[in-house]
Amino acid sequence: MNGTKRRSPDEGISPPPLKRKAIGSANSVANFFTPLSQKKPEQVTWRIVNNSCIIGKYHQEQALEAVKSGLKRRVAAFDLDSTLIATKSGRRFPTNERDWKWWSPSVPSKLKELNDEGYVVVVLSNQKAISLKKDLKGGKMDSKSLSIFKKKVAAVMQTLDVPFSVYAATENDEFRKPRVRMWREMLDDHDLDVAGLLDLEQSIFVGDAAGREGDHSCVDRRDFAANVGIPFKTPEEFFLNEAPKPISRAFDPKNYIAASSGEETNITFSKKNDVELVIFCGSPGSGKSTFYWKYLEPLGYERVNQDILKSRPKCLKVAKEYLDARKSVAVDNTNAGAETRAYWIELAKETKVPIRCIYLSTPPQICKHNDAVRAANPKMESINPESRTLLPGIAFGDFQRRFQEPTLSEGFQDITHIEFKFQGTSDTKDVWGQYWV
Repeated sequence: MNGTKRRSPDEGISPPPLKRKAIGSANSVANFFTPLSQKKPEQVTWRIVNNSCIIGKYHQEQALEAVKSGLKRRVAAFDLDSTLIATKSGRRFPTNERDWKWWSPSVPSKLKELNDEGYVVVVLSNQKAISLKKDLKGGKMDSKSLSIFKKKVAAVMQTLDVPFSVYAATENDEFRKPRVRMWREMLDDHDLDVAGLLDLEQSIFVGDAAGREGDHSCVDRRDFAANVGIPFKTPEEFFLNEAPKPISRAFDPKNYIAASSGEETNITFSKKNDVELVIFCGSPGSGKSTFYWKYLEPLGYERVNQDILKSRPKCLKVAKEYLDARKSVAVDNTNAGAETRAYWIELAKETKVPIRCIYLSTPPQICKHNDAVRAANPKMESINPESRTLLPGIAFGDFQRRFQEPTLSEGFQDITHIEFKFQGTSDTKDVWGQYWV
């Protein structure tokens, strides 16, 4: 799949220009001195949650009154770009706040129809290109990208003139789709987080990232909609009534849970020598630290980790001190290639102890998934006991580039090969089984 955005079916579908009502100076002065309790609320309001998620609301008090009626509610959620709107210029990113048009002429009428039917209409969009840093140099509170986004979205809202909310995730964190924090924030804002109040089966999410040929990803269909448990349609299916197209499902975490639950967990590791050096070989996110804490730490192995000690020389120094003190050591590093592993084999020879290798062959997709799950759940000790943050994508590519499968000919006494099998509590399973990447 490439990163090309789908073009709208019509090239010239621009919204009508907004007519701004002139306010006389006398009325302006009177409005200025009107008590806050008597002033009408602003049509469009903005707030930012955790310096990450931008939230814009239009006529929200009307929507809240409908929610309070006690009827079971439905949500119609949409991606923004290439779903509701497209750029007039044809560029990937808008050149200014006026560089937008409806993705299809049917979009505004369909959104109004949904509102009339009682749906809560919202936008849930990843907007990593927006900077939330203040434009201090320009003397403005908002960055240029944030200012353009706010003005553009306000114009969309005012053109529609129906209760409407926009949620935009600007960071690679728990708010970013397919993660569900943005959805939960929306439920809380609309008082929909009460058990039994929301009709998930009759709700819907519409987005262009659907895993079709040419889509930039499948974060909307396979991932986000599946995570929150609502039906999904593409813009073509929802607005143009086109038939669904085939999709590619490259990775489904639930498949690994199902496979693991049907197998006996027969992972064993035993100490073979009074004092020995054990090194891991495995990608970031492959489960090295988890394996250490579960199987090696109870056997008395001291842990040496470069993320903590910051350099290989420091790791070698600390490991030697442990071995000289007749303590077994586990080296919890990636040790991707034979050249890196040779440092540890040389240390084993120097200290006259056997060296063993634990090789974790966890597939790259699971490694990235594990990393994302861990980073997005810092408060779940069963998932992230060391409060680790998200690794840069280059870390996984760098490991694959340097990787050489370990062999006995390098000097290991033995090599224990570990294939990934999910293990965890029901709570951990629920979290790990969602889409996170």
